[in-house]
Amino acid sequence: MHALIIEPQILTAFMIEDALRSIGFTSFAFATTEADAVAAAEARCPDLITAAVQLASGCGIDAVQEICRERAIAVVFITQNLKEVRRRAPRVAVVRKPFGVADLQAAIVATRAGGASPAAQA
Repeated sequence: MHALIIEPQILTAFMIEDALRSIGFTSFAFATTEADAVAAAEARCPDLITAAVQLASGCGIDAVQEICRERAIAVVFITQNLKEVRRRAPRVAVVRKPFGVADLQAAIVATRAGGASPAAQA
């Protein structure tokens, strides 16, 4: 399974990668900006997207909405900005930073079990 990790902080991105590996993900793309995230998803469609809201350039919510515009992909936001995610993408799973690995894994498993999140509809 392939995951796109949209996260501007490299250490956080590696923590997310470790959590995803432990539940079966085997390949990863990383993006720190909105444009890089969209390009990475176009290069290889992910089975899962994890995304921060604030990026080095652009917005994670905007990136996810662009990526999911024409295809449904499971999404988990990992952020301190819960209100913004709830306002713009109310049905997408959210894990609060700083996150525990068990909480992240549970959110990912639940999101994947329930099908792709409706991020494009936000």
